[in-house]
Amino acid sequence: MEKIRIAVLMGGPSSEHDISILSGKMVCENLNKDRYEIIPVHINRSGEWSIPFEGLIDKADIAFLALHGEYGEDGTVQQFLDNIGVPYTGSSARASALGMNKSASSKLFKAYGLGVPDWAEINRENNWAYFRAPFDYPVVVKPVDRGSSIGVNIIRNEFGTKEALCQVFRISRNAMVQKYITGREITCGVIEDERGEIPLPPTEVFSLRSDFFDYNAKYSLGSAKEITPAPITRQEAEEAQRIALAAHKIIGASGVSRTDMIIDNNGRFHVLEINTIPGLMPAGLLLQAANHIGLSNSALLDKIIASAIKRYGK
Repeated sequence: MEKIRIAVLMGGPSSEHDISILSGKMVCENLNKDRYEIIPVHINRSGEWSIPFEGLIDKADIAFLALHGEYGEDGTVQQFLDNIGVPYTGSSARASALGMNKSASSKLFKAYGLGVPDWAEINRENNWAYFRAPFDYPVVVKPVDRGSSIGVNIIRNEFGTKEALCQVFRISRNAMVQKYITGREITCGVIEDERGEIPLPPTEVFSLRSDFFDYNAKYSLGSAKEITPAPITRQEAEEAQRIALAAHKIIGASGVSRTDMIIDNNGRFHVLEINTIPGLMPAGLLLQAANHIGLSNSALLDKIIASAIKRYGK
């Protein structure tokens, strides 16, 4: 049987470059060598590709996107690949852009009846120095269009808001000020196979060194504890899966996604964001959940690729 040529895209001019490299290496190491011809493609911080971009047309049957953050997860590289006719894993350019924009996706989630924390959006061109949150403190200040909790801060009074916005505007044009929800942090993945969209077991995440599951908690050894399946009631687990599946469908995601949410102290669910290219680094949240239901890393990658092949009708 002729092997499928898989170009694994990793790195990129993103604040999540290093995390993307880890995901890309995991993909290359776990793809079935008997089934696929693996072509690693490194994109450096300046946006230069190790293989000429247009060369993918002749070299690869499909691109596996292990790119995180801006450029790789916001629809940019998806649009590049659409323009040259190279199929790719995961969501379309439109769905990717929508998923990456936390304000736009929150509006959609709210319109479809999902709970989301109250929020306000501020542009750095506006008179933001005098911004005051339209709800009580504490608040969460974050970039609208970044992932991995980069630039995210919990602010407990109005005096810290200006400094937090300054930090955000160094990396993004738009900030989101969100009402802080006290509760349990849950994340739930969705994958697709021949049966359709399948929600994975939810995971509960605990930050051991900070107030929330921030960048250090996610990627520094010993900074967080993750439990799969989450130690919540069966009803709560089913609700988390329902919400993750709904969020996946609402933005038009494809192949795979992971939705982060909070269960507040009254048992209500609040969607924080959806990730259309969840991290695939070793011991990552998506891998933990897939492994729990008996899917090996290799089998999970097979499903992501098969979903893309089905989407393109190949």
